Amino acid sequence: MDLKNLISNKPLLMGVVNVTPDSFSDGGNFINPERAIAHALNLVQEGASILDIGGESTRPGAKPVSPLDEQARILPVIEGIKASGCKTPISVDTRHADTMQKAIHLGVDIINDVSALAYDDESIYVISKAQIPIILMHMKGTPETMQNHPLYGDVEGEVYAFLAKRLEVCAQAGIDPNRVILDVGIGFGKTLEDNLKLLNNLDKFHNLGCPILLGASRKSFIEKICPQTNPQDRLPGSIAAMLRGYDQGVQIFRVHDVKESKQALDVWRAIQSA
Repeated sequence: MDLKNLISNKPLLMGVVNVTPDSFSDGGNFINPERAIAHALNLVQEGASILDIGGESTRPGAKPVSPLDEQARILPVIEGIKASGCKTPISVDTRHADTMQKAIHLGVDIINDVSALAYDDESIYVISKAQIPIILMHMKGTPETMQNHPLYGDVEGEVYAFLAKRLEVCAQAGIDPNRVILDVGIGFGKTLEDNLKLLNNLDKFHNLGCPILLGASRKSFIEKICPQTNPQDRLPGSIAAMLRGYDQGVQIFRVHDVKESKQALDVWRAIQSA
């Protein structure tokens, strides 16, 4: 898939399909393959330009899932979406090389790795061979440990340096930089202050030369600003973060609520172009 053809002047919405029993916002809702497939197709109807399918929760404190369990969850969903005739690009959210390989064999278009291809030593070679787009995200630690007192001297500088280094490592392994998307990792090993600083300085990451993805939807930093809001009640805060990202040139937004996010973006863009 050609990223340049996918990413134009219009922002893209990546609809989240969590095929997990324990994701922070909708764990268990779509563990049944038929429900997950129906949910994915509905997200496309609502305006999703990409579907992101995951079988391992990466919420704070989450325990690792074996590749076999992960594959048992997501592969039937990928097959079902493909069988429906849906042409929307599919991203698979995984850090396991074997899962990447099997998903690529089924024809997925993008791999989304929260470890930036650092968790599984074989993953970078899988992507290099397949030459499909890869999303590299910054995370301090692992999902199980990342929120155990994360500390930065300069969060923007450290995240920038990490992503620059991963880009370099990928290029050395034969991965075309034109196939890379970058994600600063909101909520992954960051305090509230860290998240807000990153959200306010996303434009600086364009200097790395890759499209930027923002995943702030329903994240717990919203609850820290507006106490007693459970994940399903964080849509207004999610939209606020998305619009701040849009104003800084972010090209892709990973969201749970596609219809509402699309409406907000459409109205915001119309106001700005009036």
